Amino acid sequence: MDKKNALRAGALAAGTTLMMLLMSSPALALTRDDGDDPGTGLSVIETLGLYVLLPIGLFVVIAGLVMALDKSHQKKDPTSSNIRTKADANA
Repeated sequence: MDKKNALRAGALAAGTTLMMLLMSSPALALTRDDGDDPGTGLSVIETLGLYVLLPIGLFVVIAGLVMALDKSHQKKDPTSSNIRTKADANA
């Protein structure tokens, strides 16, 4: 890609990003919608448990199941046991 096309692509990406940021103003989030019932917020412990500890726990459980149910260690190549690395020298 030459410099002209790279400059054009960069300008288009920057312009698109700028327009998206300008159109989604945070001030629009202050008005409530009809039927909006947000409820109570999460505490710090609940937030850490939900977004940090729960994903780590799920990862550990899935990794443990994969390692426990892995059957690849049972496969053995029968020809590899017949190979000798040292030569018998009787001279």
